[in-house]
Amino acid sequence: MKYILLMSGTRAGVEGYQAWSKHDIAAHMAILQRLAKELAESGEFVATQGLAEPKEAKVVRGEKNGVPVTDGIFPESKEFLLGYWIVDVATAERAYAIAGQISAAPGPGARPTNMPIEVRQFAAHKSEPH
Repeated sequence: MKYILLMSGTRAGVEGYQAWSKHDIAAHMAILQRLAKELAESGEFVATQGLAEPKEAKVVRGEKNGVPVTDGIFPESKEFLLGYWIVDVATAERAYAIAGQISAAPGPGARPTNMPIEVRQFAAHKSEPH
C-alpha cells in the first residue's frame, strides 16, 4: 500500500529552520538521508522531495475558459506544505512508524523537531466495468 507522508510547517517554523546552524542542518539531513537509504534497501522507498519556500507558492484556479488565475499565499495562512515522502509499505502502522522517524529527526541541540507529519494512503481506484 502506498502512503504519502506530508510535512507541514508554519512561517515561524520555516524561519526558525533557516536560523539553524550549519551543523544542526547537516545532522538533520544526515538522519533523513540515512532513513531514505534504509527504506530504499528494504524496497519501501518511492520518493521524497522538499518544496520551494512558501512565498513562492501560488494557488491556481481555472476560469470557465480554462485560463489559470493565480494568487499568492495569503498572510493569514497558518500552515504550508513543506515536502513529502512516498512509501510503499505492508501496513498503515509501518507508514506511521516511518512518519515518526521523520518527525523525530534532530533539530538544534539534537532535540527531535517533532514536525507534524500527515499520513495519507493513496486512494485505490476500482477498475471500470468492461
